[in-house]
Order: sequence, then C-alpha cells, then structure tokens
Amino acid sequence: MAATSLNVGLIGLGTVGSQVAERLVTGQPQLTRRAGLELCLQRILVRDVNKPRAVTVEPGLLTNDPDLLLDDNDIQVIVEVAGGDEPMHSYLERAISAGKHVVTANKVVMANHGMQLLTLAAEKNVDVYFEAAVGGGIPLISTFRTDLQANRIERLSAVINGTTNYVLGRMGTDGLALEDAVKEAQAAGYAEADPTDDIEGFDATYKLAILGSIAYEISVRPGDIYREGINGIEPVDFRYARELGYAIKLVAHTQRHRGRVEARVHPALVPLDHPLAQVEGADNAVFVEGDLVGRVLLKGQGAGGRPTASAVVGDLIDLARSIRRGVQNRPSFTFDDRVGVVPMGEVVTRAYYRIRAEDRPGVLAAVGQVFAEEGVSISSFIQKDAWVEEKTAELVITTHPTEDTRLQKARERIAGLQPVRAVSSFLRVF
Repeated sequence: MAATSLNVGLIGLGTVGSQVAERLVTGQPQLTRRAGLELCLQRILVRDVNKPRAVTVEPGLLTNDPDLLLDDNDIQVIVEVAGGDEPMHSYLERAISAGKHVVTANKVVMANHGMQLLTLAAEKNVDVYFEAAVGGGIPLISTFRTDLQANRIERLSAVINGTTNYVLGRMGTDGLALEDAVKEAQAAGYAEADPTDDIEGFDATYKLAILGSIAYEISVRPGDIYREGINGIEPVDFRYARELGYAIKLVAHTQRHRGRVEARVHPALVPLDHPLAQVEGADNAVFVEGDLVGRVLLKGQGAGGRPTASAVVGDLIDLARSIRRGVQNRPSFTFDDRVGVVPMGEVVTRAYYRIRAEDRPGVLAAVGQVFAEEGVSISSFIQKDAWVEEKTAELVITTHPTEDTRLQKARERIAGLQPVRAVSSFLRVF
C-alpha cells in the first residue's frame, strides 16, 4: 500500500523551529496537496519543555529526550534547526544510521561533517537536504544540484552574512562606529547577543565551505579557507572607498585554478557597479560564473525565521514527493579530495592601504621605495586630511594586482618606517 503520510521529528523550536512547526501545524491542506503526502509532526526535541514559546503546539509533542525521536521507528525524517556542532552532528549521524532522512539548516555541521553525512546517507539509501544551511530563503543548493549541474563553475563570489552586511551598511551610510552599528543590528534582530561568529567571519566561512564543496565537487573544509573579519574597519574607510568608486563588503570568494581553487573570506572594496556592491541591509547574494550559463546572481533574504523555514519546509515537500514516487529524484554529490586550496599568500589581488604618517618631505619616497622593493605597483595615491597639531596626514594608496604575501610584507615594512605612525587600514580590492 502506498504511503499516505511522512512522520517528522523536529529538533529545535527557536526562531526557525517555531516557524517550521507553525507551518506544519496550520498549513496542512496546502502542504499535503503539494507534497502528495501528509506531513505529520510527531515529536519536537527542546531543552526545556516548560519554556514559554512563540508558537502554540500540543504539550505532548515536546520532549527533552533525543531517544524519543532518534529511536522511534515511526519517525521517517529528522528536521534539525537547533544549530551548533555537537550534539547535533551526533544526532544527525544517528538518524541517518537508523535509516531516517534528514533536513537540516545547520551550516556548522554541514561545513565540518557534510561529506561524511552525505556518504553515510548514500550507504543507507536515505537523503540529506540542507538548502537552509547556506542561503536561508535563497535557493542555492538546489540551484547547484540541479539547474547548474551541466556547468563548470569558474568562480563564485558572495555576500552571505546578513549581520555584517547590515553593520557595514550602517557604518557607510551614517558613519556609525563598528560597535554602535553592531548594537543597532542587535536591537533590530539582525545580530546575536554574541556576534562573534558574524563579525569575525566564521559564519561566512562555514557557508563558503559548503558552497565551494558543491560548486567544485571537492572537499573544502572551514580550516582550508582564509578568514578575516570586519574588525578594524572605520567609518573614514567608507568615505575614501566611495571617492575611489567602491563599497566595502564582507566577501566570500572562490575561484578555480589549474588543480586548485581559491577560498577566502575577508572585507574588500567592491566596485560600485558590481552586483555585490548593491546588496543592502541584511540581504544576501551569490554571484556565480559558469562556462555555459555565464553570470548568474541569486539574491534574497539569507537569514531569519521565515526565510529559513521556507527552505526547510520546501526540502520536506521535495523529500515527500520523492518518497511518494518511490525514487530519489535528486542527484548525489561526489567530491574529489585531490584538489587543494591555494594558500592565501599565493593569491593575486589588489589592496587598499590607509597610512597615518608624519607630514614632512621624504615620507612618500620612503613608502614608495618599500612598495618598489616588494614588487608592488601603485595604482592610485591620495594624501588626505593633515592634522596640523600633530603634523601628520593620511595616505590612501591602492595597488595593482600582486601576490598577497608581497602586499602583506609591504604592509609590515611600511608600519615599521620611522615617520609612519600606523598602517590604520588594509583591505583587499575585489
């Protein structure tokens, strides 16, 4: 007899979990029509069953015992939206080993353990859906897995952290200091109480590890990716960037080379006419270049309860359709471990320097000599805002493309020059 329902165990009832549970409880007629099966919420794993919640669910659905989900043979799919590495990785591994399908929004688990979980799922003839782990409501995984699978992906550049995009936008438009912009983002619900993962680039790194692995069919781990956060950027940098024709974004970038790929996350000056420079607020965008399709921009809300729940429930519907038809209608992933990541020192890029130095003859010559000795060619130079009392000025310099190790060596040597007070800012130019 053909199956008429799909029994779901939900892990997590926070911002995303509440939206998922509410849609499963209140949207049954529409979901059943689209999925071809009734999606039945059987059990919800939470830390505290007595905690007040934004969504109303039957108390009997709640439990703090993971075994009641993972060992229940009647539950066919585990939906995990709690986040974090452990114990979620272990829960998902147990679920797959028990022959359950998995739908997850967990970027940390998928970045660190995705290959292992996908391999195990293939052995157990179940599937792992993780659309919500990268772009929230933006359909990224399905786009790579289906729509772009005929392409050889040449490069992928993205703004994939809504918190930092919002913070940088507020710093650029209203001149807020980083700390004040973060507080505003927290008040608006765009930043966590501890924003470290966002501000220091960890969140974007996890997402790029997943995207890079899928785009190039290789194993890109978070530790392979060069990471730099937005600490140290000041409002004045946005003013100078605009004068030069750039916006400042936290960019996640991969690019194919012969036998290797670049993989890096760092703040960068992005030309104002580039699509990524025009991503505003907490939105995300991914800019892909394929050999057949050319350039494609995917843009939308990359985080938040509703967009992420949209991706999670969409995965559930897709899974239900596969089960109803008795087929796995999504192509499996394969990964080539022989392709490595280019060390950041070998990456060729441009750079922006903001240098605070004494305002006297000979300083420019000394700085220029360092660049010349390190093989770095200057693209533009501006002297800005002399401080009469201190007899200092700011030098704003951009370079032509050069190996990053040369740019860093020049930065180090310039900072050590006697008339230089500080290299106040160093940003790469995209």
